[in-house]
Amino acid sequence: MESWKSHVRAELFHRDCRERDPFSGLYNKVSKLEEMLAFHMKLWEDLDTFRSKTNQIYPDEGGTLYLRVNEVEFLNQQLKQTISELTSSLYLKEAELQYCHSQITRYRTEAVLFAQGASSLKADLEENEYQLECQSKELTALKLEHQTQKEELTALNSQKEQLLDRWLEEKIEEAERINRHNATLERWQRLAGRLKKRSRAWSRPLQPCVANSSSEIKTTES
Repeated sequence: MESWKSHVRAELFHRDCRERDPFSGLYNKVSKLEEMLAFHMKLWEDLDTFRSKTNQIYPDEGGTLYLRVNEVEFLNQQLKQTISELTSSLYLKEAELQYCHSQITRYRTEAVLFAQGASSLKADLEENEYQLECQSKELTALKLEHQTQKEELTALNSQKEQLLDRWLEEKIEEAERINRHNATLERWQRLAGRLKKRSRAWSRPLQPCVANSSSEIKTTES
């Protein structure tokens, strides 16, 4: 709703400008004529007042010369006022122009500084992009190396487990072999003891020895 009102208001303003611009010169002339008419009316009033008070008659008929002289003075005053206004306006325009020149100089300096800063930032950006690319490549290489080392570590752990299992198996076999050896030694020791006993029995008299030997032979056979 507000946008529609703004559009209508803008169109009406443009229409007024189009209708008023061709008659702007006429408006200025009419305003000047109105000022002159008011000035003449005032002069006639002053002239009538002066005549009624002094009962004097001007040399010219109807006081036309008086009106013209005052009109010329009025025009001179207006011209002086216009010149003064134009002079002050000119000074203001010159001050504005100098200010605009100073602003342009400042903006040019800032533009140069901004351009230098932009080029420096662009160079820094390119350098950072190059460093980022290098670091990305290094990261990729490190990831591959890490993966390789991880695989090697896995293989080493597997090999270690296999070696540990083999070592445990060998230790178990060695323990079993030592146990068998100890058992064999123990049997040989028992057998040697028995042989010693038997040799001692054989060194005794014959008959009891024969009887004992036959009984021992039976026990050994059993």
